[in-house]
Amino acid sequence: MNTALMNPEWSKVDSMACDGLDEPPFLVFWEITRACALVCSHCRAQAQSHRHPEELDREEPSRLIRQLAKLNPPILILTGGDPLMRADSLDLVREATAAGLHVGLSPSATARLMNADFAEIKAAGVEHISLSLEGASRETHDAFRGVKGTFDRTIAAVHRAHAADLSVQINTTLTRGNLREYEAFKKLMFELKPAVWSVFLLVPTSRASVADLPDPQDIEHIFQDMASLVGKAPFAIKTTEGHHFSRVLIQKHGAGGRQRPGMRSPFGIRDGRGVLFISHTGVVSPSGFLPFDCGNVRDEHPGEIYRHHPLFVSLRDNNALGGKCGRCEFRAVCGGSRARAYGMTGDPFAEDPACMYEPRQGSALLS
Repeated sequence: MNTALMNPEWSKVDSMACDGLDEPPFLVFWEITRACALVCSHCRAQAQSHRHPEELDREEPSRLIRQLAKLNPPILILTGGDPLMRADSLDLVREATAAGLHVGLSPSATARLMNADFAEIKAAGVEHISLSLEGASRETHDAFRGVKGTFDRTIAAVHRAHAADLSVQINTTLTRGNLREYEAFKKLMFELKPAVWSVFLLVPTSRASVADLPDPQDIEHIFQDMASLVGKAPFAIKTTEGHHFSRVLIQKHGAGGRQRPGMRSPFGIRDGRGVLFISHTGVVSPSGFLPFDCGNVRDEHPGEIYRHHPLFVSLRDNNALGGKCGRCEFRAVCGGSRARAYGMTGDPFAEDPACMYEPRQGSALLS
């Protein structure tokens, strides 16, 4: 287990002060494999060309699906690596769907996906598919993904998913290198019309470095523009590891910004607080970007880890946050990226370095 988990302060938090103790996580990400044919420059998973010999296999996936069905999260996302690198990926979807789970799939845009039958993917029970575009042009996206042809395959996959009546989410990771293409990204989203545009804010971990993170001022400018699109664009908008977008929405639209049409996923969801991640070998973490070893589904029920592990409990406590995040009146609806705080400071409770907002002294906590 990660020695950082031995921090005694994390175990002092009164669980009654933490919301959601009896609630399931809103999102469960299950990394069914780390195998992938791409070599993306920002890859969280440091994906490899072959499957790991210690992946959950044989009866273990079925046991985990039964456990997750009892936990009953609103959304289960099968991710990777590339989940299609497992020959049984759609069998896992069918089993999870039969157990009552709502399943999303996050494949890589490879020849394997192009050879897949999108109607079969939908028939297996996949409710939505997420595809990534990190460049608004063929040149920038393919350079980001490390394989030529990825941009064209992604665009083709979006159209094929639409044709199969599969809900599509397009993920875009904002970096210092592609920030200049933001307007082109917007134009592309209006053309492709996904159900959701999810803007990821880079977390310096694995292959991504601090130098790749955009300046806080540039992030703020983009979030302000994104907030003006919510409810007007023909797609919903959300952020991942860009939690202060919720603060921008409230500042721009008032308290009604929290229920504004076109938003996707509740405010206040962040690593370990509404999010549960299960690795290819069964390790449970607060998210894929916050890779603490909090236990293994081979030994413990993931619901018990989520509800009772000291790190998860502390991450659900807004009063455990440090720096300006701990003083911020928006901490209950934002709370900052715990993964980015950890990646840049070594402390998952430190302030989010990507947010430029300075809290107002004496302001009441928004909840």
